[in-house]
Amino acid sequence: MKIGIIGGSGLASIVCGKISGVDVCILARHGKKHNISPSLVNYRANILALKQLGCDCILATSAVGSLKEKIKPGDLVFPNQFIDFTKSRKNTFYDEIGEVKHTEMADPFSKELRRILVDCAFELGFAKHDWATIVVVEGPRFSTRSESFMFRNFADIIGMTIVPECILAKELEIPYATIAMSTDYDCWKKNEKPVTFEMVLQTMKENADKVKQLLLKAIPKIANRDEGFIKSKIRTIPNFPKQGIMFRDITTLLKDKKGFERVIDVFYNRYKDKEIDVIAGIEARGFIIGGILANKLGVGFVPIRKPGKLPYETVSQEYALEYGVDKVEIHKDAIESGDKVLLIDDLLATGGTMSASCDLIEKLGGKIVECGFIVELPDLHGQERLQRRSVFSIVKFRGE
Repeated sequence: MKIGIIGGSGLASIVCGKISGVDVCILARHGKKHNISPSLVNYRANILALKQLGCDCILATSAVGSLKEKIKPGDLVFPNQFIDFTKSRKNTFYDEIGEVKHTEMADPFSKELRRILVDCAFELGFAKHDWATIVVVEGPRFSTRSESFMFRNFADIIGMTIVPECILAKELEIPYATIAMSTDYDCWKKNEKPVTFEMVLQTMKENADKVKQLLLKAIPKIANRDEGFIKSKIRTIPNFPKQGIMFRDITTLLKDKKGFERVIDVFYNRYKDKEIDVIAGIEARGFIIGGILANKLGVGFVPIRKPGKLPYETVSQEYALEYGVDKVEIHKDAIESGDKVLLIDDLLATGGTMSASCDLIEKLGGKIVECGFIVELPDLHGQERLQRRSVFSIVKFRGE
């Protein structure tokens, strides 16, 4: 998991590192000296840069004006809708003739990211607003009083940067959510001075620590959100198939619509930008996951089976078990030399079956992109058996 963070000043253009052990890339929207106005920000370059750096989601921070009495300066707001009043910004990556793409935008912000941010703000005791419509204006000027009164009729907060940021993230299928801080009442409220840039900076300075605390709390939860959810859908059966074994039963996960969907989404988001020619699935549950994933990625699927199951000429590979040996087979014409192959199975335990499957692929001249699993049992040291191969697992059961 790598998280992109947009916002802040006093930063280099992009800083990459770790927060709480999670990979992050922090991008200064307005430049390290805060000298790029909202309409001159190269939003497309920013979002594409985070995409190319491998960010799986984006958290954006933003100063906003309040259009409602209840949203006070210093409050955190988590918008779920926007209304676009910008006029001159590039709001799509598909603006050349022949490149039309109509992107669904009913829910522009990630519901899951928003939920995690809202929950963290609650745990920290911050004044917050879980839902809001933000109207996004061109800037860099602030509203006239008439505009401010008009915007109050259909929006809760007002800002200058969320559009086209969230649109572009949606086009590139990057989940996006905003942490907005209310800094002022725009210019609609009686007995309040009209907003100035100095007011915005002062309020941000006084309350910036809230945003930092929220990010520090939310980042580990976001990084682990898939593992925790998917793990909760897996049934554990003690003493099966023999005494002392804790069997991880994924049939309950496969039966659960949202759980199964999440598994496919995790794999899809990991591999959608990788060069893959074919997916190989290992008998039997690897067929289920691998076949669906191959279809979603638009590549072919190849089965790796136990002896005697494949009808055409095969290549086989033996591997050692605790007592004796076993064997896996693949059709000799299933892989072409140079093919980039993703191997998928449900469980990584000792790694014997996957290691033998990798050897099969390489015998035929294929190149292993990665070995992907739903579940890994690290205590059995399966990754050691796979040695040089790249390994990814969604869920780990350690010491359980």
